[in-house]
Amino acid sequence: MKDANQFSAKATMKDVAERAGVGLGTVSRVVNGFRVKDSTYEKVQTAIRELNYQPDEYARGLKTNRSNIVALIVPTIWHPFFSQFAYHVEKELQQHHYKLLICNADGDASNEIEYIEMLKKNKVDGIIGITYSDIDKYILSSLPFVSIDRHFSENVYYVTAENYEGGQLAAKELLERGAKQLAYIGGTNIHENETVLRKAGFYDYAAKRGYCVAKLDMPEPIEDVESLIRAFVEENTELDGFFTVNDFMALHVMKVMQAFGKSCPEDYQLIGFDGLKTAEGQDYLLSTIAQPIDQMAIAAVELLMTLIKGQVQPSSHRVILPVHFREGGTTRKKIGLNF
Repeated sequence: MKDANQFSAKATMKDVAERAGVGLGTVSRVVNGFRVKDSTYEKVQTAIRELNYQPDEYARGLKTNRSNIVALIVPTIWHPFFSQFAYHVEKELQQHHYKLLICNADGDASNEIEYIEMLKKNKVDGIIGITYSDIDKYILSSLPFVSIDRHFSENVYYVTAENYEGGQLAAKELLERGAKQLAYIGGTNIHENETVLRKAGFYDYAAKRGYCVAKLDMPEPIEDVESLIRAFVEENTELDGFFTVNDFMALHVMKVMQAFGKSCPEDYQLIGFDGLKTAEGQDYLLSTIAQPIDQMAIAAVELLMTLIKGQVQPSSHRVILPVHFREGGTTRKKIGLNF
């Protein structure tokens, strides 16, 4: 067997196969992200590290007709949910030997269309899209595209959370904690997506138990959101239980209520949606309906990999993951009521 020092200039795939004691085809499968036995995978990876083997990405791309790059389209990287989701997508892609290219659409559909065209030209192998733009006619079921929280006219696969059940859970938790004057605050995009089910679940649960819901449903894009919330609160001074479309909106509510001299949860209670944290292992920013952000990312990547590799696909185009209420300090303890 050759000494590792002999490979300091440029180790080849054949050298890796010899060091690992496997066939050349097995090394090729590992390098190109195909599944092999765990024990075999570890042998090959150990040999790659020992020999400092660097795959020829350009040659590999020509051979496989792949770039080993996945694009992630997000409306804005500034939103905590999108940045957390991107983190988990990149982490999962690494397990498949893929790199992540982030498209910060910033509300511009042309940016999203450009990435879709890159996919059609084989410059990226697939796209995971969180998009609220008018790009329906550019999305084809034949393309490796996985959507988050939005369905298209084509049978495109998408991953979402239990949004309707999450809205119901928010209403249930507020009522069981003594809230009586409920409110929903959120934004509505002209392109329908799964997040509208959050308010629907909230409305329906409250209505079935005889409670009215004050609504502030703002058309997107929203300008000066805190002024709109302030006017809404001034018109509805008795509100004591808020549910917002996401945690970011809930933080705006807290800021406005603080300006009115009201503290949470003493003067009112508040539940957001998403489950955001300042960092892994930290407490939730506020009481929230937590989406399994990491599991959504894993599901999206796994589904995209099946599309890219042409493997057997799920019978349903919709993957739904559960949500849970998580205490974050903006709700009180339950008072024994059962709703």
